[in-house]
Amino acid sequence: MTMLQEPGVAQKSDTAKPIDPITLAVIKNSLEQITDEMDVLLYRAAFSTIISEGHDACHGLYEPETGETIVQGKFGLPIFVGVMRFAVKAVIDHLHTSGREPRPGDLYILNDPHLSGTHMQDMKLVRPFFYDGELFCRMAGTAHWTDVGGNVPGGFNAQATEAWQEGVRVPPVKLYSAGELNQDILDMLLWNTRTPTIAYGDLSAQINALETGEKRLAQLLDKYGSAMVQAVSAELKRRSEITMRAHIAKIPDGTYSFDDYLDNDGVTNTPLKIALDLTVKGDELMLDFSRSDPPCKGPMNAPLATSVSSCYIAIKHIFTDVAVNSGCFAPVKFNIPETTFLNAGPGKAMNAYTEVTPVIIGCIWGALGQAIPELTYACYFQTVNSFNLAGNRADGKYYVMFTYFGGGHGASRESDGLNHGSNAISMATIAPMEILEANFPVLFEQWALRPDSGGAGYNRGGLGSVYSVRVLGEEARAFFLGDRGKFAPFGVGGGLSAAKNELVFKRAEGDFIPPMVSKATDVPLQRGDVIELRTPGGGGYGSPLTRPVEKVLLDLKRGYISAEAALRDYGVSLKNDGTLDEAETARLRGK
Repeated sequence: MTMLQEPGVAQKSDTAKPIDPITLAVIKNSLEQITDEMDVLLYRAAFSTIISEGHDACHGLYEPETGETIVQGKFGLPIFVGVMRFAVKAVIDHLHTSGREPRPGDLYILNDPHLSGTHMQDMKLVRPFFYDGELFCRMAGTAHWTDVGGNVPGGFNAQATEAWQEGVRVPPVKLYSAGELNQDILDMLLWNTRTPTIAYGDLSAQINALETGEKRLAQLLDKYGSAMVQAVSAELKRRSEITMRAHIAKIPDGTYSFDDYLDNDGVTNTPLKIALDLTVKGDELMLDFSRSDPPCKGPMNAPLATSVSSCYIAIKHIFTDVAVNSGCFAPVKFNIPETTFLNAGPGKAMNAYTEVTPVIIGCIWGALGQAIPELTYACYFQTVNSFNLAGNRADGKYYVMFTYFGGGHGASRESDGLNHGSNAISMATIAPMEILEANFPVLFEQWALRPDSGGAGYNRGGLGSVYSVRVLGEEARAFFLGDRGKFAPFGVGGGLSAAKNELVFKRAEGDFIPPMVSKATDVPLQRGDVIELRTPGGGGYGSPLTRPVEKVLLDLKRGYISAEAALRDYGVSLKNDGTLDEAETARLRGK
């Protein structure tokens, strides 16, 4: 059994003078600005569309000995908030085990999910930062590489049964030693990717972002001194913990359980259960996932770091005012045993963590919704729908396109859900169709909201989307890794579930629907073939029969729902001329 608790919060450091509120605010914002600038610099300098347009990356500052989060950029992916602490700690542990000491100019690189979380495409860099000869903190960043080897282009192999089929597995290794590049390590990485030029450009951008962060942090320390900045960091963590404990203390004590399912693991076509028993006791939370299914054959496993970080995201969505640092989650404890697929061991396939984490988030919302329904949400669309298309351009050069897609967010007590939003595990933006069409031989023939996809309710769930992508090259191979094709995003408080995920390949010889629903590996395509994806919406909140009739009519006018759905789900009847049948509507709603 794995019991995990956020390390204790450091106490306020002794300084010659107390921290006044203005200094506290200035240093806090300056630390955040440093990480934000690293994020933005990487986005502007990266070669790949997944980073430059999708912003699939993150930067942060971490404690020098424990790896605890000091501050993290707000433009990066939330899933990295918890994960990067594990990556930094993996490097620290590696140094201790090998008997080495960090030196200025060192830079470590790793991507092993078992050590650093997420999946192999997320290449993490960790660098020690020294000030006045003393180790002040660790700086770290991560970015999604387009390809890291493995059986399939892009790495999203829905049929992978071991880590080595997903890409090159990199433990903590020193890319730079005292400022000197280890060319052998770089060569090994670039020889194991199908897109070496893009990988080299992205890595260079990652390194430059960290170097900029070093300069900015040194300027801050020159101005205020390391003791003051450390004292501010400790105070911010203390305040985050106090605020989070205050929120938890308002939740009624008790145990709240919620179970949900993934469609399959990509190899065996049976559902995977995530089971949560959430216990509130005073000002602490215990999240127990021990009833979840064991590690699976396919890539729908998750390392401990990813599962923990998913829980952080779910909680932070509810208590939005708590600043993100290690103090924020100090009151949260975990039981995620290695007997579950949420804490899979080394060597297990894990590239589909992107489909596991949304369901973890939904389970926490579902459990807390029993205790504090006024603060929680209905389920959002809960699938990234990772899509790789690979082939040759007209000039014969090989390409690997990677993108993902949006869907509807769940409704809340306050409002309808967001239409066509990004996934809750990330701040990543969906790459514009114009950018994808300019960079790859594809044509988007449809990119639209999906009618009737949002769960009906007093507040309606957000709409999913419809995407149609036509292949313009002579031939290509398609790879899809999604979920929610069998289990719809749930509604709460009487709200209805949303539409499910639907994927179809429209080929000259006929339509092909993958047996694993939203997962497909190595589907051959020819010029003119079309990939059509219909993403889920978000669940509804409250009984749809209580939704004001004028809002239902507005949804009809906008094309969000059909007349059939208005009648079936909302009890709103129309006359033959399309106007409201008030008498029949009153009868249906009364019944």
